[in-house]
Amino acid sequence: MYKNILLTIDLTEKSSWKKALPTAVDCCRAFGGKLHLMAVVPDYGMTIVSQFFPKGYAEEAIGAATKAVEKLAADEVPDDIRVQCIVTYGTVYEEIIETAKNTSTDLIVIAAQRPELQDYLLGPNAARVVRHANCSVFVVR
Repeated sequence: MYKNILLTIDLTEKSSWKKALPTAVDCCRAFGGKLHLMAVVPDYGMTIVSQFFPKGYAEEAIGAATKAVEKLAADEVPDDIRVQCIVTYGTVYEEIIETAKNTSTDLIVIAAQRPELQDYLLGPNAARVVRHANCSVFVVR
């Protein structure tokens, strides 16, 4: 049923994958799917802000994020799961939705929120992904 499962993670928040990763792994095992482990390096938001960052900052941030995602995959994803590591740059929810299209994702697995938000809230990126994704979205609390 689910052949391509996209797990989105925030490298600065362990809570973004600690419960969601086992859920994604279980789905991969149940359906023989491939795990696409994804992180997004957020863009500056406004082009005027970019002038305050050193030249090449985005490339360095993407490189560091790629290494971190690959390490997370090596350390936390079981060996029997096929995994692809993906790092993109831009607006978080837009990048998730675009990556889901590009990888023919059947299921997006995403954590509900950061820990500082109340338990009743869905984080802004998760809410936007739920509203705009063209596939099923599994929100893990």
